[in-house]
Amino acid sequence: MTIKNRIDQLGNILIESFHILGLFVIGGTIVWSAVSEYLIIMHDSAGFASLKDILLLFIYLELGAMTGIYFKTHRLPVIFLIFIAVTAITRFMVIDMKLLMADDKFNLLIMVVSILVLVISAGVLRFSENKYKTKSEFVE
Repeated sequence: MTIKNRIDQLGNILIESFHILGLFVIGGTIVWSAVSEYLIIMHDSAGFASLKDILLLFIYLELGAMTGIYFKTHRLPVIFLIFIAVTAITRFMVIDMKLLMADDKFNLLIMVVSILVLVISAGVLRFSENKYKTKSEFVE
């Protein structure tokens, strides 16, 4: 084995170690943040969660699922980012609906169109993902 091969092998081990450590840090941060937010919600809101709080917890769920899938497959599921964006826009609309309706209906329209574009994007992504699988994706 040459020195270059040993250095490459060491580099691969270091990259994989950093990758695993980074994913554990990200996953732990998501769990820590979600649990903290849940405890704050339950403490401050008389023991029940509002719709905006539940939507926030869905955002944490999607982040956790995305991290878990990336940890297992080493592939970033972009569709989860789209789901997070749709949930975040929906949450914003729920929280600020009164302000949007009173002040500027154009912003509400922009958010609705944004959700529509994101949902269409998710559909196109899912369709192309199923139609154009590589040979390595068929074997699991």
